[in-house]
Amino acid sequence: MTFFVRTKRKISGLLKALFRKRTFRIGIYGPPNAGKTTLANRIVRDWVGDAVGPVSEVPHETRRVRRKEDITITGQNGGSVTIDIVDTPGVTTKIDYNEFVEYGIEKEEAVKRAREATEGVAEAMHWLREDIDGVIYMLDSTQDPFQQVNIMLIGIIESRKLPVVIVANKNDLPDASAARIKSAFPQHPVISISGLEGNNVDELYEKMTTYFG
Repeated sequence: MTFFVRTKRKISGLLKALFRKRTFRIGIYGPPNAGKTTLANRIVRDWVGDAVGPVSEVPHETRRVRRKEDITITGQNGGSVTIDIVDTPGVTTKIDYNEFVEYGIEKEEAVKRAREATEGVAEAMHWLREDIDGVIYMLDSTQDPFQQVNIMLIGIIESRKLPVVIVANKNDLPDASAARIKSAFPQHPVISISGLEGNNVDELYEKMTTYFG
């Protein structure tokens, strides 16, 4: 997205936001290291010039829910939505401190991080049950989707009938395959992006204004 296009959309979105009464809480959910914080940073940087939090190749870098408020996104069709973006820890059934040790982190610090990450997952699920209005479900398109999907998370989304946008991330990598992700969600549209490089994020923004607006 060019600077001038982004600026034009920001101004248009801000004007429309004056007449909006509700801000939607949109949670970015998915497995560890799928690129959730990278995408959260991309969205916030594109629309308000800020960031949500740090990223790392070490799993569970995000161990607490983080929220950035009042972000107005405007699509190419002129639609807009004002959201709080909620960046969540990677949802998984078990967090082993050895995952951190493998990256050279000392055992005491690794145990602390594993405990924090476990608490963070519980916090993220509480948000999903109580406070989230819509979900960006992000999966790593270089990996098997059936090894990434969390059944409990899917169950909560379905029971609450939350609108969900499924994102196949990391399409900048040579072994990425959006078709791989689509095979796990044949009834849902899947948007292939690179949160890191910004590939195809305009399509995601367009979808967000439609699904969450």
